[in-house]
Amino acid sequence: MIPAPHSRLPVLLLVLGLCACSGSDPLSDDAPATTPDAGGAQIKVLSNRSDMISGDDALVEVVFAETADPASARVTLNGIDITTAFAQRSNGRYMGRVEGMQLGANLLSVEAAGGASGSVTVVNHPNGGPIFSAPQVPRYRCQDSAVDAQCNQPAEYSYLYKSSNPAQSGLLPYDPDNPPTDVATTTTDDGVTLPFVVRQERGYQNRDEYRILTLFRPGEDWQPWAPQDQWNHKLLITHGGSCGYDYHPASAPLNDYSGTIPENPLFEQSYVTALGRGYAVMSAAMANTGHNCDVPSAAEALMMAKERLVEQYGELRYTIGTGCSGGSIAQATIANAYPGIYQGLLTMCAYPDTLSAGLQFADLHLMRLYFEDPSKWGQGIVWLPTQWGDVEGHLTHLNAVTADEGLFKGATNPAGDCYGEQSYDPQNNPGGIRCSILDAMAHIFGLRTPDVWSPMEQAAGHGFAALPLGNRGVQYGLTTLQQGRITPAQFVDLNVNIGGLDIDIQPQAERTHADHRAIANSYRSGFIDVGNNLDTVPIINFVGPDPGIAHDSLHAWWVRWRLDREHGQHDNHVMWAGPIPLVGDLNYVYQGITAMDRWLSAIEQDVTDRPIAEKIVANKPADIHDQCSDGLGQKILDDVCVDLVQPLYAYGTPRTVAGDDIYGYSLECQLKPFSRDDDYGLIPFTEDQWQQLEALFADGVCDYSKPPVNLQPTVTWLKYRDAQGEVIVGGEPLPPVPAHSRDGWQSPAFRY
Repeated sequence: MIPAPHSRLPVLLLVLGLCACSGSDPLSDDAPATTPDAGGAQIKVLSNRSDMISGDDALVEVVFAETADPASARVTLNGIDITTAFAQRSNGRYMGRVEGMQLGANLLSVEAAGGASGSVTVVNHPNGGPIFSAPQVPRYRCQDSAVDAQCNQPAEYSYLYKSSNPAQSGLLPYDPDNPPTDVATTTTDDGVTLPFVVRQERGYQNRDEYRILTLFRPGEDWQPWAPQDQWNHKLLITHGGSCGYDYHPASAPLNDYSGTIPENPLFEQSYVTALGRGYAVMSAAMANTGHNCDVPSAAEALMMAKERLVEQYGELRYTIGTGCSGGSIAQATIANAYPGIYQGLLTMCAYPDTLSAGLQFADLHLMRLYFEDPSKWGQGIVWLPTQWGDVEGHLTHLNAVTADEGLFKGATNPAGDCYGEQSYDPQNNPGGIRCSILDAMAHIFGLRTPDVWSPMEQAAGHGFAALPLGNRGVQYGLTTLQQGRITPAQFVDLNVNIGGLDIDIQPQAERTHADHRAIANSYRSGFIDVGNNLDTVPIINFVGPDPGIAHDSLHAWWVRWRLDREHGQHDNHVMWAGPIPLVGDLNYVYQGITAMDRWLSAIEQDVTDRPIAEKIVANKPADIHDQCSDGLGQKILDDVCVDLVQPLYAYGTPRTVAGDDIYGYSLECQLKPFSRDDDYGLIPFTEDQWQQLEALFADGVCDYSKPPVNLQPTVTWLKYRDAQGEVIVGGEPLPPVPAHSRDGWQSPAFRY
């Protein structure tokens, strides 16, 4: 094991996330220009943006004018001749993989007979990152096989196969020197038939694991300009579930329902299906929300892994994401904040983002503390369990218990052992590393100012990550009161006693006041997915009922309603519903890959200049629309069924019961003066109850006719480090994409 070099750094720097582990940031305004010269030879950096290359290499193509002679070309890297890395390949293109770049700016130049010349500046970043994400807190530990403190190690390759024996599920180890006799045969989308043998590449980038899998013929060559013919140049990215943040590497997940639904040996995972059809499959641990909920670093990990794939395997036509729960969060947030990484999304057990659900779960956490402890109820107050669910917006209280125990408590608890003895403890180590996901996003939220410091912050000598969640002015249970399902006494007692959460997510008597800068940055960064860029990617969402396992189908409608609010329509968003909890119909997973492939293939043919959002709608196949199934893969009803099942599948939240709008992203409401007439009508409160409400809501109650505090669009492709490697709180936009770069990520129709 290679420990991280944290011993030389003050603990404060670890907490703030200000370790400039990789030196200054080359993505500054002073970075060299990356536009190639117009001299008869155009250099294209295919594998990524030319200013965001990592790992010392890049896939490059040189396009010569007709008068130039490629055979006479001389290619140099920082003045050193690397011509032997290039050639006129069998595909007719002059290509090469440039290796051995230095960190920072590299000058790549070409000259050929006839006066053709060109050059481009390629900016190379460490394989261990970061590139645009926040300065890295050193790893508490690396994997045992790491060769340095950035958790680097050479890529490893192994072989797997699918058995022809139906009793053997998944992929099994394969030895090319002693091949098994039960290897299945598969036929790809392009009609290539071959043994179902897979090569898996496992490596480390950005201090964590990635995996790339493809059908492979052992013993045969594979170059990015001449891949084996079974590959269809399509990519499926898999994701994991839950939400957390770890300070050590983890495995890159492959299964559809990682962390959410138990494995089922009778159900073939979608990545196996995709491999059999000729797809490449890729996964990055840092894009597994159960391991890393931070949107910028998750997007960065996928960007780096895609670069690796293009450099080693070849150019892509398009990329499809798939995943349940946290896997839907990763897809939706990255597609909205870092568009271009995916071209299509397959979401299950859907959430639009982490923080919207976090707001709901924070309310449920507080309600549990009140409802489950009758000693907190006022004299004469009695609550029926059915009323708990009414106030929470769900059929039963079970959803609150599951959300709180399974998700909220673990993700938001700052105390723990995430960083060994240097972990935070409010009494014994207030200056230690805090283990909650909120503190891991301090580069988004910012730090609390001294005027609101808790005793723990005073002892630590610095503020903790600011809270973007608040509940001041929220009238919990308002709708149930107006409908006569709870009494005025219950309403008052609930609201007076529910309180809020302090900086350690511990209960306090006062309501929680959210930090307004943290709120603004949550929207701006895409940590809250308002959907303003989500129309640039087609989405097929699989939806089923939620019997109390904290994956309300409402969350899928949040995505749809946000698209409607931002764009006036949701034509890029398709819902397939069924009776199986959370996913609707297991058969949809296979059908969804085929449907998304047809949709993207149709878009791929549209080479007009119209925006990608228009292409998505114009080229959607007529049979890809809302529908419902019987759970066995048989469609029983089209479009209208989704509107019919919405009230059956999609329940409310504590905030909608309190009168909030349908979008689910009001981190803090704007206030209006408390008034007896506005919300309560003829409800018979006693004078004492009125006085309690007036004292509680002295600053006002929520005015849901106005937008939430600091609501704003997500800004795409933000960076979180400045030229000195220090954190940029809330991020700032990256420079424009350099010309003739990243073209290997997708077919021309998807570029925008």
